[in-house]
Amino acid sequence: MRPHPDAGPGPDDAPARRDWRDVLTDATDLAVLGVALTLAALPVVTAAASVAAASAAVHDRYSTGSWPSARQNLTRYGRALLPGAGVSLLAVAALWLLAVDVAALAGGRVPGGAPLLLVTVGVAAALAGYAALVVVEVGRRGGRGWRAAARAAAVACRARPGTWAAAGGVGIVAALLAVMVTPVAVPILAGYVVAALHAVARRTVLSPVGRS
Repeated sequence: MRPHPDAGPGPDDAPARRDWRDVLTDATDLAVLGVALTLAALPVVTAAASVAAASAAVHDRYSTGSWPSARQNLTRYGRALLPGAGVSLLAVAALWLLAVDVAALAGGRVPGGAPLLLVTVGVAAALAGYAALVVVEVGRRGGRGWRAAARAAAVACRARPGTWAAAGGVGIVAALLAVMVTPVAVPILAGYVVAALHAVARRTVLSPVGRS
C-alpha cells in the first residue's frame, strides 16, 4: 500500500544520526587541513593566504556539510596571496612586539611588574579575539576581503563582547597547547583551532555572506 501524498514524514525521512565514523572522518579532515595550512604558511608572507583559504574551507563545511574541492582551495589560496602579504607581515610584527613586551615585563627589565604584565596579557587576549573574528569573517567571504572583514569584526566585538571574549579564549588555549604539545602535533592543532573559531562565532552574524 502506497502512502498518501499528504502524509507526514515517515521514520525513514528522519535525518541520519552521526556515529563515531563521521566524527573520526571530521577529525581526520581537520588534521589534514591543519597540516596543509602550516605548510602553505611556511614562507611567512603566505600565512594570511593559507589561513584565509583554510577558514573558507571550514566555513563551507559548516554551512554546506561538505568540504570544497582541492581546486577551489588552491584557487582561493592563490587569490589571497597578494592581498594577504601585508596582513601576514603586520601580524608577524604585532606578535613580535607583544612577545618582546611580555618577555621584558616577565624578566623584570622594565618597570611595572606583575600588574602591567597582567594588563599586557589582557590586551593580547583582546587582540587575539579580534583577530580570530577577522579570520572567521574572511572565511565567510570565501577567503578574501581583509579590510571589510576587519570592519565587520570590530562591529561584532562591540555588539557581542561575549563572542569576542570566547574567541580570545580559544586563541589563548591554542597558544598554550602549541607550547605544551610536541612540535609535530602543532600543524594538526591548527586545523582544530580554525574549526573552533568558527564554532564559537557561528551564532554571531558578522556580515552577509557572499558567494566565493
